[in-house]
Amino acid sequence: MDPRNTAVVLIEYQNDFASEGGALHAAVAGSMAETDMLENTKKVVDAAREAGATIIHAPISFVGGYKEISGSPYGILKGVVDSNAFVKGEWGSQIIDDLAPSGDDIVVEGKRGLDTFASTNLDFILRSKGITTIALGGFLTNCCVESTMRSAYERGYEVVTLSDCVAATSSEEHANAIRYDYPMFSKPMSGEEFAGQLGGVAQVSDASRGY
Repeated sequence: MDPRNTAVVLIEYQNDFASEGGALHAAVAGSMAETDMLENTKKVVDAAREAGATIIHAPISFVGGYKEISGSPYGILKGVVDSNAFVKGEWGSQIIDDLAPSGDDIVVEGKRGLDTFASTNLDFILRSKGITTIALGGFLTNCCVESTMRSAYERGYEVVTLSDCVAATSSEEHANAIRYDYPMFSKPMSGEEFAGQLGGVAQVSDASRGY
């Protein structure tokens, strides 16, 4: 896995999901603890930055009143509206401090639904940078991460799903997606496995250049 054409896409690592007091944190806290996804994600990001891979943040946000979506939302978006989550400019929509963008990180704008590709310029960014492999982590295992995974697969990217860098609203939903859905549209691996592959390629590349 060559870090020069690899991007780590971090989906919705925002306070409303990932921080105590967030509007939807209670719903995912149990799954987060089971996977230790925040610590695992931080290790992946550190390793990816060191190897020279691209880090892309994909937060979701809405203006107050949720005018960007249907006036009669249902399903997961109804849950967002009912909990008053991810309101632009408020604490809940901010990316958590531990994974705050830095350096050459990219933040995609315009995510309003489940598939990160659908309402953002993510595909344009990836192709402009020559990215062919993307590794996905974030929320929810069986929702936005899975939707983005499927879309990336259809677009011809090599897709890695970081199985211990994701969380859902229940152990059952998380496990079902990891076991049945992820292998159909991606190469599931742990954060440690992914970082090891990046590091190995980086070391070989450095050696070939005489570093």
